[in-house]
Parts: sequence; structure tokens; C-alpha cells
Amino acid sequence: MENGKVNKLKIARVEDQGYYLIDDKGEEVLLPAENIDGSLKEGEEIEVFIYKDKSLIVSSKLPYVQMEQFENLKVTQVNELGALVDWGLDKDLLVPFDEQISEMKEGQSYVVFVFEDEETGVLRGSQRVDEFVFFDEVDVKRGDEVDLLLHRESDLGVNVIVNNLFKGLIFKSDLHKKVKMGDRTKGYVKQVREDGKIDILLEPLGYKESVVSNTQTVLNVLKAHKNFIPLNDKSDPNDIKRILGLSKKAFKRAVGHLYKQKLIDIRQDGIYLVK
Repeated sequence: MENGKVNKLKIARVEDQGYYLIDDKGEEVLLPAENIDGSLKEGEEIEVFIYKDKSLIVSSKLPYVQMEQFENLKVTQVNELGALVDWGLDKDLLVPFDEQISEMKEGQSYVVFVFEDEETGVLRGSQRVDEFVFFDEVDVKRGDEVDLLLHRESDLGVNVIVNNLFKGLIFKSDLHKKVKMGDRTKGYVKQVREDGKIDILLEPLGYKESVVSNTQTVLNVLKAHKNFIPLNDKSDPNDIKRILGLSKKAFKRAVGHLYKQKLIDIRQDGIYLVK
């Protein structure tokens, strides 16, 4: 059985106090009866979260985050020991003061790493991201799609956690849409630096270049047709392809880019070039 992990166990026997669960090594733990809605039978398998606090706790509730994972968690209370964060279980997770890099306030959410205290085995949370990510043996490469957890804003851009393992950065110059700290999203590797840090894009490589090329196509056609084309976001894809040579998706991206720059006016009858 793994501490701080979801374990799939078999019900060995049922007694008044609860369900005795057994793993494939013959180790048993007790799941108290009050932790289960309904009834289970001997021989059934069940997923439980096992973790050590003052004692070993077996929970049929599964947490938002397991040991050795990062998650954005909300502070429910601050006491003399640190900040308590909601991780989906009856008892909140403690982030001690010495594991905080900024003052954690009740009601606010922070990216936290769940780790095991080496001496006690008790699970705790930490804000010290750099101590838990890897800067060597980085197993992603340029162009790879990766999972991101948006971590913290800086003067350079947005710091992200990549695949729950590595540290990345989205430079401000590469941020083309609004993002929210704590959100999860997909991203793409721009480059892996010698120090093990990863530059990240929110769009596939070549996306920016293709948008620039497509916006120029729209501008050229507008100018060639007396500053007007009879297309909008409801137009038939075949009409868009015939007039511009673009897919509807590429057309909408290009038009959106031009509209943000206030170079065009979009009306019911079509698109006008702003003079």
C-alpha cells in the first residue's frame, strides 16, 4: 500500500467496525463503516486514499491531489502552524509556515506540492515549487504538447509547471490570450534550455506565423475588392475558401486578430477595411 496515493484494494472481510481491505501482499487496513454510503461485500474491490496524519487514515473520498503532485488549492484557515488548504478530504492539508514563499491568506488559492515528511511519513503541502521540479533528464522536446499548471506571474511572463515534473515559462511576448493562475491547460514546448527550464507556447509552433500570413491575405483581398468582402463568421466555409483560400477556422482567427488591431469593421453584410 502506498502512502498518499489512491490504492485499489479488495474487501477481505466485513465486521461491525467496518471493512478490512487487503492488498496483493496480504497487508490489511480498516475502512470505517461510517466512511461508506451503502454497503459493500466481501471480495469486492474499492479505491481508497491512504495517508498518514497523526495515525493512518483510510478514506473512500478521493482527494483533488495525491502525493508528489501539484495542485491549485484554496486556503480554508490559517492557524499557529500554517495554512490549511482544501484538498477534497474531511481533514484539510497543512502547509507549514516554513513551506510558504508568500503569506497564504484564507479564501485565496495557491499552487501547492504534496510531499511526505521523511521522518514521520505525514503528508504536508509546500509552495516551494523549485524544490520539487526537475531540471535534469528533461524528457520533452521542441514541439511536444504538454500539460500545464499556471503557477505564478513574473516580470518575464507566466511560470508554469510542465507535466507535473518540470518548470516552464510563457514569455509575455508569447501570451496572446488571457490566462488565470491556477488553471490547467495544454501547451507546446518552444525550447528546452541548458539549465533545464522550458520555454512554453500556448499555441502549436508556427501558429503565430500562420496567423500573420492569413491576416495579410485578408488585408490584400480587402484592398483588391474596394475595402470590402461579403464574409463574416456565419459565412459558408466554401465561400470563404473561394474568396480567400482559407479554412473557416483560419479565417476567424485572422479576422479576430485584425479586429483587435482595429483595422477592420465587422458588419452583418461583411467586413470593411477601416480607412
